[in-house]
Amino acid sequence: MTFDIIGPEAETHLSWDGLVAALEAGHRLPRAEVADIFLHRGGDTLLSRAAVIDGLGQLVKTATVFPGNAAIGKPTVNGAVSLFDDATGALSALVDFHLVTKWKTAGDSLLSARKLARPESRRILIVGAGTVARSMAGAYRSAFPGAEVTFWNRSAAGAEAAAAATGSGTASDLETAVGQADIIATATMSHEPLILGDWLAPGTHLDLIGAYRPDMREVDDTALQRARLFVDARATTIHHIGELKDPIARGVISEGDVIADFYDLARGIYDRRSRDEITIAKNGGGAHLDLMVASYIRDAWKGR
Repeated sequence: MTFDIIGPEAETHLSWDGLVAALEAGHRLPRAEVADIFLHRGGDTLLSRAAVIDGLGQLVKTATVFPGNAAIGKPTVNGAVSLFDDATGALSALVDFHLVTKWKTAGDSLLSARKLARPESRRILIVGAGTVARSMAGAYRSAFPGAEVTFWNRSAAGAEAAAAATGSGTASDLETAVGQADIIATATMSHEPLILGDWLAPGTHLDLIGAYRPDMREVDDTALQRARLFVDARATTIHHIGELKDPIARGVISEGDVIADFYDLARGIYDRRSRDEITIAKNGGGAHLDLMVASYIRDAWKGR
């Protein structure tokens, strides 16, 4: 058996435009079958995600999330990605976990921003300062040339480091920064809302990235009520992630308030309808997206 082992060196052969095209093409294929396994030990999480897309292949991605690693200078998220051939089921590639995660997570929100943010958006606020937050700076700049990117983080030193690494600025007051932003990305491990709906200016687009557990939130109920709501996939967000599961359970919003997911792109309803409306896209990052991205990375690497 032969298969490719694809590491970080493949990144030089990737582009944000190519990735977004691959994600849109993937959602024109038959709907993915996905399954997740979550195991918890205190604050630590073992997450294993699998996906099958007829015509593309199969994938299993396993991640460990250990928040305490930050205190000892180690990555909080680790894992492995196995990609399998569509026709035979044979192992096709082992793709670097962090490479897939970076491009999948940022590409997911980039696709939403291209559809939902105002094209003239120039003020971008990134809440958080980790690896995902930093990757969003380059992703957004590919779609919004000349954009001014600003980082806010609970730790000012973290925001300053992220800004220095990405050629961006920093904000000291979150409320003020939110009110001035055209696009906001939240990439945190927060269990309580950081962004309040009353702070949002008309026309703002939010990409919610960080919350992945039922007990996690990044925006408050008011933000959800003020916005038109979108998700990357209904199947992996609505009943699984606290950002939506909790307010739906309390009757704050309903499932029907989620207007579209990426499988609705072809219908033209994953879109902005007016200049002043607020839009929120929840990035759940299901395994089907990992499959689309890992396949894109493999094909780019093989065609280098």
